[in-house]
Amino acid sequence: MQITLPTALTLMRIALIPVFGLCFLLPAPWTNILTVAVFALAAITDWLDGYLARRLEQSSEFGAFLDPVADKLMVAVALVALVALYPGLWMAIPAAVIIGREIAVSALREWMAELGKRASVAVSQLGKVKTAAQMAAIMMLLYGEPIAGVPIPEFGVVLIWLAAILTLYSAFAYLRAAIKVLDS
Repeated sequence: MQITLPTALTLMRIALIPVFGLCFLLPAPWTNILTVAVFALAAITDWLDGYLARRLEQSSEFGAFLDPVADKLMVAVALVALVALYPGLWMAIPAAVIIGREIAVSALREWMAELGKRASVAVSQLGKVKTAAQMAAIMMLLYGEPIAGVPIPEFGVVLIWLAAILTLYSAFAYLRAAIKVLDS
């Protein structure tokens, strides 16, 4: 199997997960900036690998499998870190909703793929909006400080709750689409 540039970027994103964890745990006052930078790099490679796969016509089954795994792993690790950073229900609830949905929808997609119906539970535009809100929220919360008087962490809390609500809505949309396919 040849490793294409998009797949190499996805593999790099997976390799960034322990780097992210180590940066988060460093006992230095600037670790929030470093942690945000590592997470932002992962988020950029998430967009870039998909763009390059389409643009360079280098899509592969392995890449299609690996990309969502890399995304879910990085987001789950970041959300667990945020729950440690901001202990309390106001962070634990959206983190649990987002992680739980990712596991459930991944299982649903796998099951539908086994039935030959994977296209019926494809990624939607709503999922892309949810992902953007989620990524922005995670970066704001990881940074955790106001910028020029702008309460960045508070905006992050609003966005993570918005992402959690969109997460629930999209999970029900995936489930509804799967039920329609199974009933036909």
